[in-house]
Amino acid sequence: MSTSKYPSEIKINPNKGGKAAIERLVEAYGFTTRQALADHLEVSKSTLANRYLRDTFPADWIIQCALETGTSLKWLTTGQGLKQSSLTAATEELVKFRLAAGKMIEDGSYVFDSSFLPANLSSPIVIQDGLVTYICDQKFSEVLDGNWLINIDGTYSIRKITRLPKGMIKITTAENSFECAFSDIEVVACIRSTIVSN
Repeated sequence: MSTSKYPSEIKINPNKGGKAAIERLVEAYGFTTRQALADHLEVSKSTLANRYLRDTFPADWIIQCALETGTSLKWLTTGQGLKQSSLTAATEELVKFRLAAGKMIEDGSYVFDSSFLPANLSSPIVIQDGLVTYICDQKFSEVLDGNWLINIDGTYSIRKITRLPKGMIKITTAENSFECAFSDIEVVACIRSTIVSN
């Protein structure tokens, strides 16, 4: 009976598998020589040659390559499975925040199909507020009428903003509304899309 806690556990010997892994790194980057790989990693040719000849497993280089190219960690490590990670250019990972008692709490991330996201997002984040999920953009040129993530005296919330004359705004919620000076609030992000869960 297996004693492994993880169904996909991979045993890695740091003193074995280095040659094949380095060759996979060359392939993943699209290089034709190990010298090109050494140049990219900013290591000397002798350092790379030493690891190659001793078959030393290049875990640090593998992590860097996976982050830079999107190549599958499993493939880089073992040569098994799909070469391309499931997180391809067709998906985008956004940092997620949860609103709780007026605070923004970082709470993991969401991966979206890129075609699902609104166009021209510059600095996107996800805000979860109860059963409602908002896709927001932290970069915007001006504040127009619409829904925004705002900060009032240290309390974060999603509110509808309506611009009024003389630098005033109307802030509306489902329960109430009030007017204040635009300078009284901090506008954090523009709401670009809303997803409601049942």
